[in-house]
Amino acid sequence: MAEVKEFTLPDLGEGLTEAEVVRWLVEVGEVVAVDQPVVEVETAKAMVEVPCPYGGVVTARYGAEGEELAVGAPLLTVAVGADASAPAGAEGSGSGGADGGVADADGAGVAEDGGAGETSGAVLVGYGTGAPPARRRRVRPTPVSPAATPVNGVASGYGRHAVTPEVPVRAEAEAEAAEPAPGPVPVISPLVRRLARQNGVELRTLTGSGPDGLILRADVERAIEAAAAPAASAEPGAAAPAADAGEVRIPLRGLRGVVADKMSRSRREIPEATCWVDVDATGLLAARRAMNAAGGPDTPKISLLALLARICTAALARYPELNARVDTDAREIVRLERVHIGFAAQTDRGLVVPVVRDAHARSAESLSEELGRLTGAARDGSLTPGELTGSTFTLNNYGVFGVDGSTPIINHPEAAMLGVGRIVPKPWVHEGELAVRQVTQLSLTFDHRVCDGGVAGGFLRYVADCVEQPAVLLRGV
Repeated sequence: MAEVKEFTLPDLGEGLTEAEVVRWLVEVGEVVAVDQPVVEVETAKAMVEVPCPYGGVVTARYGAEGEELAVGAPLLTVAVGADASAPAGAEGSGSGGADGGVADADGAGVAEDGGAGETSGAVLVGYGTGAPPARRRRVRPTPVSPAATPVNGVASGYGRHAVTPEVPVRAEAEAEAAEPAPGPVPVISPLVRRLARQNGVELRTLTGSGPDGLILRADVERAIEAAAAPAASAEPGAAAPAADAGEVRIPLRGLRGVVADKMSRSRREIPEATCWVDVDATGLLAARRAMNAAGGPDTPKISLLALLARICTAALARYPELNARVDTDAREIVRLERVHIGFAAQTDRGLVVPVVRDAHARSAESLSEELGRLTGAARDGSLTPGELTGSTFTLNNYGVFGVDGSTPIINHPEAAMLGVGRIVPKPWVHEGELAVRQVTQLSLTFDHRVCDGGVAGGFLRYVADCVEQPAVLLRGV
């Protein structure tokens, strides 16, 4: 007899609590091997292929492509054992695993985890698939009438996650007179709880349309619409429907949502200030050409961004106040000994900030190699969460977009960010004479809690001096 095992979305590390299903790599009824990637998800930080710890036949999938699932929500179920060739269910979809389900041949529902079967030793960040899975309560099926309609291949009413095809509707008078029931609220999905909390919906007043009165996302959304409709109709001179204005709504979720949250938090918490200076970069460009020429045709070239990163590490050694963060709870400035430089990289998924670890201990050649590797990984979406977190200072080369200057928002919880504009030929007074030189603008945005203008100005001036005369760096070698 095959045993049906449930595989839930693992903890992908770095404090992530949810992920968006990007692409399913297996179909219901397909045989999977231990540690075979079964789904590609997008977290707030990276694209990740999730391997399944069980080998057998996929009996159900949870979550449609583009849907967000919470950590711990069901991803899929796998029939493991001698009869695994006979799938027990079919694909389901729902919020946080609240919808979709599977029943075995006896109609006994999903079996308890932790039984015999092949498991993997693969380890995701914060999640060891070789550990014994949490035991789950066996749930008896809900009786189904002969007229019950199958939903995604599963008869509605079967299993803990079954979808009820028809939502019970109560009369308005009865709904108004209903009192909140005591005891725990029948909600499984944390996403449903969050949706209700954000929109001020009292879950105890709702009647769930799921099995045994389980409150689903659709129930909360209907409550939100019902609450909004009277207000909209009562408002005099209400605006025309959004559709008439050609309005397009884009959900703030995944990477875009995390960027929005982080930038908003940075602006709320950090009293930032910006100073800038125009710099003659002709000397830096000449130094780069000389370095690459000395290396020979087969030697990897040193990038301009690597030289700027090397200058930043030297400047942070002189002004360690800017390699810091503020612990708001303890009301302390935390200065950091190691320098992890983040750099802004624009990708098809949006803006990401890969991190060069221990940049202070790297040469210009090593920095160039690591920057190139991380840039390639950012473009193909293979960056890991660990490569996108932990930066202590950010370098933002917005000059690649053809702009001269910017006042960037600090990458929370860092204390500073250096911006570099485009390098263009401009008239410049050089050695007492007017000449055409390669000029750029440098801007430093800093947290005014960690230092005053004197430190920020000193840091920026040192960086500018190194750009204009790279030999200044030799003083610290």
